Amino acid sequence: MLTDNLRADRQTFVTHLECSLTGERYEADRLHGLSAVGRPLLVRYDLTGMRRALSRDELSARATDLWRWRELLPVRGTANIVSLGEIETPLIPIPKSGGGKVLVKDEGRLPTGSFKARGLVMAVTMARELGVTKIAMPTNGNAGAALAAYASRAGIETVVFCPDDTPEINVREIAAQGARVYRVNGLIDECGAIVGQGAAEGLWFDFSTLKEPYRIEGKKTMGLELAAQLGWRLPQAIFYPTGGGTGLIGMWKAFAELEALGWIGPERPKMFAVQASGCAPIVRAFEAGEEHAVRWEDAQTVAAGIRVPKAVGDFLILRAVRESGGRAVAVGDPAILQAVADCAEKDGLLLCPEGGATLAAYRSALAAGWIEEEDEAVLFNCATGLKYPMPDRSRTLDRNALPDLAAM
Repeated sequence: MLTDNLRADRQTFVTHLECSLTGERYEADRLHGLSAVGRPLLVRYDLTGMRRALSRDELSARATDLWRWRELLPVRGTANIVSLGEIETPLIPIPKSGGGKVLVKDEGRLPTGSFKARGLVMAVTMARELGVTKIAMPTNGNAGAALAAYASRAGIETVVFCPDDTPEINVREIAAQGARVYRVNGLIDECGAIVGQGAAEGLWFDFSTLKEPYRIEGKKTMGLELAAQLGWRLPQAIFYPTGGGTGLIGMWKAFAELEALGWIGPERPKMFAVQASGCAPIVRAFEAGEEHAVRWEDAQTVAAGIRVPKAVGDFLILRAVRESGGRAVAVGDPAILQAVADCAEKDGLLLCPEGGATLAAYRSALAAGWIEEEDEAVLFNCATGLKYPMPDRSRTLDRNALPDLAAM
């Protein structure tokens, strides 16, 4: 199915890029980092032209992979696409641990086992198209793994810096897939400072979150898919694990583009930016009514993927949350671990800790009256739970001295 979409004639409707803060225009098809004022760039499209060229029914008839959305993606040349088979991820009900109206979008089914594949397949593809030969990036784990896989496939040299307590399986996965990986005695933003220093010295291109424009375009496919899967409507609430927040920003952008195409109406879900109470800069800024978030000191949580003390796109996250009528919510590690255990034991779905945070946040939102039980809510499980440590609950048995098997 993926092959059919990749063989189709490419036709992107990209017109330009613009600064997310000032609106200043930047030329498409050129290599860019941040804008002149140090803010993320957003890709813009000729949506009027696309509306004339492609109907929703035509789109619906295509194979359901990421590349079905090619007109709303920035890639010009089919030959530059670096794919590992980016499927449409399923919506899984969790009636026992969540409730009858709760669905989990299980991003752990993607290549390299996480939703980072969406952003990195697009960013690496565009890097290849624009002639980048060497990349560096900070990571808490899954993003580095996705970058390593796609960059190796594209023949792009890659260097990855991660905090020294990054999950071991992620560190080994990054190295196994061809990147040079370094453990750093610091947090992800401190790893990012090393990347920025090397980029300033001309050693590599900086692939940090939102410091190149195309990861958002890959991540926005979560919102495009969700609308299509629900019959061209949106749920009442979305709970999204928020570190750098690229996916939340991307989905909010996707919904606006779909409405401009006439494919959905003006209704929007309440967007809940979910953070851990041990690292909650967005929550603190939201509650204080601020537009930007101050760096969170001494960040700690079991959910490594959302341990981001300072996000360059903080104002975009906060803008989407507020415009939607949603909230930024912090949950503690005990609630996260309990949610992971409940979902696995009661509904058979093994969440990653960051996914567990969304279930814990859903429960908090329900208890606080921010949503109702009859509201349809979608939780994003951002990676397979198989990448994370699990408690050993096994027991031993002596085959030569078996107990009463009926009592087992």
